[in-house]
Amino acid sequence: MTAPQELHTPRLLLRSLERGDLSAIVRLAGAREIAATTANIPHPYAGDNAQSFLEHAEEEFRAGRSATFAVTISPRGEFCGAVGLVITPAHERAELGYWIGVPYWGQGFATEAASAVIAFGFEALRLNRIHASHFAGNIASQRVLEKIGMRHEGPSRQHIKKWNRFIDLENYGLLASEFCGAKTSP
Repeated sequence: MTAPQELHTPRLLLRSLERGDLSAIVRLAGAREIAATTANIPHPYAGDNAQSFLEHAEEEFRAGRSATFAVTISPRGEFCGAVGLVITPAHERAELGYWIGVPYWGQGFATEAASAVIAFGFEALRLNRIHASHFAGNIASQRVLEKIGMRHEGPSRQHIKKWNRFIDLENYGLLASEFCGAKTSP
């Protein structure tokens, strides 16, 4: 188990990752475009990478340090990506992360999934803060974070080294008080 419950959105079911997801994870996360926009997904990406990802997600969930959801399209249950929170319980905060397979880009699935996980983090986990970042220049992720209400907090210059070059990160955050306020505003 990698997630404490299922989350439903108008078009998606977010559920625990399962062993049956491994081939889809390899196929979708294996795209160079996915690795190019994420800090921790290598390219090439093979079955042992997917197995390690699943085992790590299970261990971190059991330890209370993460909740990782498979993003599936309802009603068929077609796997299209993953979304989750890396939780720091002592500080009541978490980092949001997500990836959506290239064939599913541009359809709003990342925004829909991230929005559901943000609500889960504030409402079910009672977090005070959720933060996220994207590689500088990744306009699609910038738009996702803006659409779910996160505020731009500034850059971390040359924060990531990927494929022998340093990359700036753009940082975003959302506080529980802002999330609650956003939900009650007209």
